[in-house]
Order: sequence, then structure tokens, then C-alpha cells
Amino acid sequence: MGKMTSLQDTEQVHAAFRALHDRSAVQEPAWLSDLRRSALGSFAARGLPTIHDEDWRYTSVEPIRSADFGVPNGEAGSVKSADLDERSFTDGTDNRIVFINGVYSADHSSVLDKRDKVRVESIKTAIKSPQSSHLIVEPHLSHYARYQEQPFVALNTAFAQDGALVVIPSNAVIEKPIYLLFLSSGETRPIASYPRNLVVFESGSQARVVESFFGIGEQSYFVNVVTEIVGAEDALIDYYRVQREQDTGYHIGTVEAHLGRNCNFTAHSVTVSGALVRNDLHVALDGEGAECTLNGLYLLDRKQHVDNQTVIEHFKERTASHELYKGIIAGGAHAVFNGKILVHKDAQKTDARQTNKNLLLSENAVVNTKPQLEIHADDVKCSHGSTIGQLDKDALFYLRSRGLDLSDAQSLLSYAFASELVGRMKIEGLKSRLDDFLLTKFRRS
Repeated sequence: MGKMTSLQDTEQVHAAFRALHDRSAVQEPAWLSDLRRSALGSFAARGLPTIHDEDWRYTSVEPIRSADFGVPNGEAGSVKSADLDERSFTDGTDNRIVFINGVYSADHSSVLDKRDKVRVESIKTAIKSPQSSHLIVEPHLSHYARYQEQPFVALNTAFAQDGALVVIPSNAVIEKPIYLLFLSSGETRPIASYPRNLVVFESGSQARVVESFFGIGEQSYFVNVVTEIVGAEDALIDYYRVQREQDTGYHIGTVEAHLGRNCNFTAHSVTVSGALVRNDLHVALDGEGAECTLNGLYLLDRKQHVDNQTVIEHFKERTASHELYKGIIAGGAHAVFNGKILVHKDAQKTDARQTNKNLLLSENAVVNTKPQLEIHADDVKCSHGSTIGQLDKDALFYLRSRGLDLSDAQSLLSYAFASELVGRMKIEGLKSRLDDFLLTKFRRS
């Protein structure tokens, strides 16, 4: 375990970077070392965001700022396969690559069928190969996630040591889902991990990729992850992001998706727990006919805080986007949704729709929602809206008149509200396990 580091102490951050760089510089290409130093300079200049920054107005990162985190030294620790299966909504038969505290675990990863020709490996391993580094990683890594503007992306770029590289070859159709599993376990003291993922869909390819983040143990931890997704012409991308962090877990995640001509991208985001979770999703529709669908579900209770920020940019003609995010907030939890659709002047014939719906189950639950449209083209069809409400009294009365008690009626209506989004998933095993989780959660509530 590396020396404990406070992210608000610039000298400690630089010292931790030097210690990390001294170990890895001899194995890294020059372009990556230069990228790291540039990102560190950007982070040092900006520092962590505060509530005075508009995009962070309702989310304070003070718990992360004031804590001291160590960096894992490469040891995976004692983790059982059962922990992976139960917490990640997967099972041992799935194709998966596993990272424990940000470190690749070969023992828990399963090898994909070589006949699929898909490439799934540790990005650290790929960087060590001159050919892979030059032809795949360098052309894409950090070309979409903007560390100059986003402090946590800068921090990740400077400190990331490993992550997943997924490459789907041209015209390949991969039937089995590909799981990228990230387990955090502080064990003896708080740790921070910085996974960096790169997912490349070449022209005409099709696949389903699932990122799952989860924690075990009582110790606090911090996960700062960046995923860049590149979709070439006619690619069909079905992407899932599932979060089940501990109540002692802090999670800052950034996803950047760049879509080419006629690329179709569907993203399913599900957050079911975590002390403080922030999800930034930016989709660039940069090819004529590109289309994206964003489905989001967040379930909060106790003192949990989840902030979903989405930006969809339409750059070219005849692009389309459809977005539906739903939240169920109970206890003293706080949810934030900020969704922006930006239509550039050359994006004529754009069709964009955005909806955010929130269900409050307690008097102390809070939600801040802000859907936005910014349109610079004149031939478009765009709409947005949000709702905040409680369980429908007429529906409750109807169910109770049919013999259900109040608790069962509330659970059934909450489940129905959430299950619409789970029902949109195309991976039957994942959908079934999430559905069972929802049923159990609302029965207990």
C-alpha cells in the first residue's frame, strides 16, 4: 500500500505522483509519461471542484477532499469468487475481466472464446506492447475525456495504473456479454483506485459490454474511473454501467462516448447504493445518422447522495437521442440530475427527447433536477421535461381495496416505477438478477 495522500494537499499529490512515476516510467512510452505530467499540472492548477462550480452546485466532495487515501501496491487481497458473483449481479460462467482495487486479477478473470476474435485485456499489458500502444491505445486514450476541463479526469489520467482494453473487430457480432468487474475493498485502511478503460468498436461491429462497480468490507474507499468508448461507422453498442458501492464508498465516474456515422449507442446506468456517487456521461454524435439512447435508474435511501450529469452533443445532421432517467429517493437521501442536450448549428434534422422522473418516498428525501436544451440549428425536433412526485394516492387506494396492506401497495408501485428501465435491458441474466434485487429491496422497505 502506498503512502496515505490527501487530495487537498498539493505537495502530497505531487509526492505520490513522483513515487508512482519513478516505478512506472521505465515501462511506459514517452507519450504516456508526457500525458500524465500534463494532466497532473491541470489538476494542480484547478484543484478539486467546490459547490461554487455550477456543475457541482449540489454535490460537495468535501468527504473526499478531507480524507487520506492510500494507493494499492498491486496486491489483490483475499477476495472470494462468491463475493464477485453476489455483489456484481453476475455469475461465474460469464466472460469477465476483473480488477480488485484497480489491479488486474488474472485468477478471477475468465478467458473469452478465441473464435470471437474480440480483444479484452488489461490496458497496462497492452501499453507494454509497442504495436498495441502505437496502433490502439495512443490514438484514443485521453482524446475524448477532457482532463483540461475536468479535475477528476485529470487526477485519473495522472494516476491510472490499469483498466480494461476492449476492441471489437470490424463486422464482428459478439453474442456473449463482456463483463468488466471492479471490486473495491479497503480492508485495513482507506484506499483510492483509478481505473482507466478504453472500449473500441470498429466499423460494423456489435457487442454488449457491462461495467460493474461494487465494494465489500467496512473500510472507506474512493474510486475515480474514466471510460472512453469509441464507436466507428455502423457499430451497434449496448453498454451497461451498474454501481453497488458500499455506504463507505465514494465513486466518481466519467464516461465519454464518441459516435461515428450511423453508430447506434444504448447506455443503461443503474446505481443502487454508495455514500457519494457522481456519474458524468457525455455522448458526442459526430457522424450523420448517429443515434443514442440513455436509460438511467438510481435508488437512494438513508444519507446516500447520487449525482447524474449527462451531456448529449449533436454535431451532424439526422442524429437522434432519447433519454429517460428515473430516481426513487427515500430516507434522508439526496439525488441530483442535470441533463443537457446541445444541438450544434450543422446538426439539422436532429430529433432529441429527454425525460427525468423522480419518486420521493419520505419527507426528508431531496432531489434537484435540471433538464436543459441548447439549440443552434433551426430544423430540429427537441423536447425535455422533469417530474417530482410521490406515490399516486388513487393507485394506492385501488391496491388496498384489492386486499393489499399499505406497505405491500407502496412496494408494488415503487417496483413498477423502477422496473420499466430494467425491462429495457437486453442481457437476460443481468436483467433477471436486477429484477430480483428490486423485488427484495422494496419488500424490505
